[in-house]
Amino acid sequence: MSRSDLPSQTCTIARAVAQVGDEWSLLIVREMFLDTRRFDDFLRLTGMSSHLLSQRLKKLEAQGVIRRAPYSERPPRHEYRLTGKGRDLWTVIIALKQWGDRWLNAEDTPVQIVHKTCGRVTKPQMTCPDCGEPIDAHDAEARLSPPFELERQIARRAP
Repeated sequence: MSRSDLPSQTCTIARAVAQVGDEWSLLIVREMFLDTRRFDDFLRLTGMSSHLLSQRLKKLEAQGVIRRAPYSERPPRHEYRLTGKGRDLWTVIIALKQWGDRWLNAEDTPVQIVHKTCGRVTKPQMTCPDCGEPIDAHDAEARLSPPFELERQIARRAP
């Protein structure tokens, strides 16, 4: 399977990776959650080249993850805002942050998450919506849909 095959896969993880799975797109989304909105700020805060940043912003906009909004008419200038689809990436960014804090950071976390309601520093966790219990990999099992199972069987037989 090549990278160009990802968008047509049955697996939603593969399709999601095709849209937002490269490091630069995820850094742009991280910056947007840190209230970065303007092109020049993205350039400075990510270290990306302007060409690469422009490409990734266009791709994220085409995918419906972000939208451009004008903030100046003269000269014409735009800033970038997360859409609902983009805001739903918060859990992905937090999961990557927490994984990095645990496995890649020898010191304190560079970013703390504060719950606005109570003002306390927190580490968000996944919980079952039915029973309220925390869930990790040992507490869950994956059940594959018939089309996804078939796709995997075909891939196993491929040369």
